[in-house]
Amino acid sequence: MLTHISKSISIVTILLVLQAFYYTTKAQNCGCSSDLCCSQFGFCGNTSDYCGVGCQQGPCFAPPPANDVSVAEIVTQEFFDGIISQAEPSCAGNGFYSRGAFLEALDSFSRFGRIGSVDDSKREIASFFAHVTHETGHFCYIEEIDGASKDYCSEDATQYPCNPNKGYYGRGPIQLSWNFNYGPAGTAIGFDGLNAPETVATDPVIAFKTALWYWTNRVQPVLSQGFGATIRAINGALECDGANTATVQARVRYYTDYCRQLGVDPGNNLTC
Repeated sequence: MLTHISKSISIVTILLVLQAFYYTTKAQNCGCSSDLCCSQFGFCGNTSDYCGVGCQQGPCFAPPPANDVSVAEIVTQEFFDGIISQAEPSCAGNGFYSRGAFLEALDSFSRFGRIGSVDDSKREIASFFAHVTHETGHFCYIEEIDGASKDYCSEDATQYPCNPNKGYYGRGPIQLSWNFNYGPAGTAIGFDGLNAPETVATDPVIAFKTALWYWTNRVQPVLSQGFGATIRAINGALECDGANTATVQARVRYYTDYCRQLGVDPGNNLTC
């Protein structure tokens, strides 16, 4: 049960960090001067936060070239089943999460697992599934425990106004939460994130797309810093720097086990 409790806490932390980033930047919306980039959130600047992943216009940094790795050949049915088979038969995730849904969602994210060397690709895949395993309890949970009783509406996010009849609690493999994530995720993926957030819990392909959307925008940029950096990107405030060593070690165990299965060295800097 501790795993699932920490899962619910991690959702809040991830998105409070995103909220802080979102609202402390001054220049909102595109229309930047020619020497500045318009970030994925519509702000002007010239650092990697603006010109890197998600940059909409301006002197955006060119992404590294994708390699020719086949993610489907790495994420085999045996690998996927090895995770979900550990969930109890009564889990809601059984019959919802599947390798087929993951691969269909992957078609929209061609750079996932395809940056750097073959070993880099394997490490990214191991990292992604380690965090998803931790967040969902081996694909057991589709929705956050008691999520419907919690308020994930940020009224300050006026660009993504909440529907008072909807809840923006954790759903899907990465447990997407808050209106200011459901809104842009829906726009990018192609569903009404603000008025139909429950789609993430009813459509398994959309569910995996939200996880991959979040991953490629917020986690993928720090992969080169080691697995510990991905923990910090996902739940650093509550787990890193000694805040919760047990959950850090749980994530590391999943990661190192999946690296072993994929035949790749896990690298350095595993903790945070």
